[in-house]
Amino acid sequence: MQYTLKDLDIDDVGYVSSLIAGDDIRRRLLDMGLVEGTKVKCVLKSPAGDPVAYNIRGAVVAIRNEDSEKILLKLNM
Repeated sequence: MQYTLKDLDIDDVGYVSSLIAGDDIRRRLLDMGLVEGTKVKCVLKSPAGDPVAYNIRGAVVAIRNEDSEKILLKLNM
C-alpha cells in the first residue's frame, strides 16, 4: 500500500520514497530537504485540519494537504 504525507497522524513517522509534484512545488519540497529517505514526523494539525506541521530534518514546517498528497512515504525503513 502506498502512503502519502497526508496519511500521517500526530506522532506518526514516515520516510520519503518519492515526490509526484509538479516543477514549482517539487523544487520547494526538495529545498526543504524532502528527498528520498528523509524522516518526517507529524507534530501538529490545525483545528481545521489544514495545514499540518511536520518535523523535517529538525525544522517544523507547515504543509498544506494539497501539497502533502504529492509526497509518497514508506512507513518502515
